[in-house]
Amino acid sequence: MKLIDCIDTQAARLAQAGLFFGHGTTNAFDEAMWLALWRLGLPLDTLDEHEDRELTEAEVASISALIDERITTRKPAAYLTGEAWLQGVPFTIDERAIVPRSFIAELIADASIDPWLNPDSRRVLDLCTGNGSLAVLAAMAWPDVDVDALDIDTHALAVAKLNVERHNLALRIRLLQGDGLGAVIDQRTGPYDLILCNPPYVNSASMAALPAEYRAEPELALAGGSDGMDFIREMLRAAPAALADDGVLVLEIGNERAHFEAAFPRLEVVWMDTSSGSDQVLLVTKDQLL
Repeated sequence: MKLIDCIDTQAARLAQAGLFFGHGTTNAFDEAMWLALWRLGLPLDTLDEHEDRELTEAEVASISALIDERITTRKPAAYLTGEAWLQGVPFTIDERAIVPRSFIAELIADASIDPWLNPDSRRVLDLCTGNGSLAVLAAMAWPDVDVDALDIDTHALAVAKLNVERHNLALRIRLLQGDGLGAVIDQRTGPYDLILCNPPYVNSASMAALPAEYRAEPELALAGGSDGMDFIREMLRAAPAALADDGVLVLEIGNERAHFEAAFPRLEVVWMDTSSGSDQVLLVTKDQLL
C-alpha cells in the first residue's frame, strides 16, 4: 500500500468515528497525515516527497494502531505524539499542559504587536504560560527582551521547562509559579513592557459541551467561570501595577467577545486581526486600563 492510500484509508476511519479536530489540524485527512508521517519518522511537511512510498505490512499496521488509539482514547493527536507545532516551531507537550494553539502566536510572528511596543522594550511576561510556547516565541521574535513565564500549575511549568531547554533559552526565559498577576506584583518582578496572556476563558455552558478532545486537557487551563471572565476580571484589575508606563497587554479571549464586552463595557481596546477573525485577541494599553 502506498503512503497516500494509507492516509486516505485512515482519514476515512477518523471521519467515520466522529472525532473533533482543533489541536493542530482542522480535518480528518490532515490528522491522518500528521499521525502517519510521525509514526514513520518523517517530517510533517514532506508528504509530497513520500506519498508514493510503498509501505510494509508492519508500517501499515503501526499507523493503523496509532489511529486506533486516537479513536478509542479521543485524546488530541499531540498527546499521542508528544509534540505540537506553533508557527513552525516544535514544542514538547503532554497531558500536564494544554496543546499549544494560541492566536497570539500569529501576532508575534507577523509583528502585529511591534508597533505598540516601546523600541526600548526589555521585559515581557507570558501570563498563564502553560507549555511555555508563547514565551519561547516571544524570546525568538525579540532577541533583546527577557521573558518571565508564569503559571499556577507546577505540572504545566515542568512541560514549559522542557521547551525552554529544547530551544536553548534558559538564559532569557525565567519560569515562575504563582496565581495570576498578583504573584509577580508580590515578587516585585515588574514592570513589564508587554504582557501576553492566553488565560482560562471558556464559560461554564461551553465547558459542559466540550468534546472529549478538550476534556482530555487540564480543566484549570480552560474553565473561566460562568461567563468565562473570572480570571480576566482579577487580571485586568492588577495589570496597571504590573505594566510599565507605556506598557501594553495582549489578551486572548477565544469566542467570548460578547461576554468580555458585557463585563467591561467602558474599556477601550484594540481588536487584533488573526486567521480566525478580529474577535479572538485584543490589545489594551496601561492608559486605557487606568
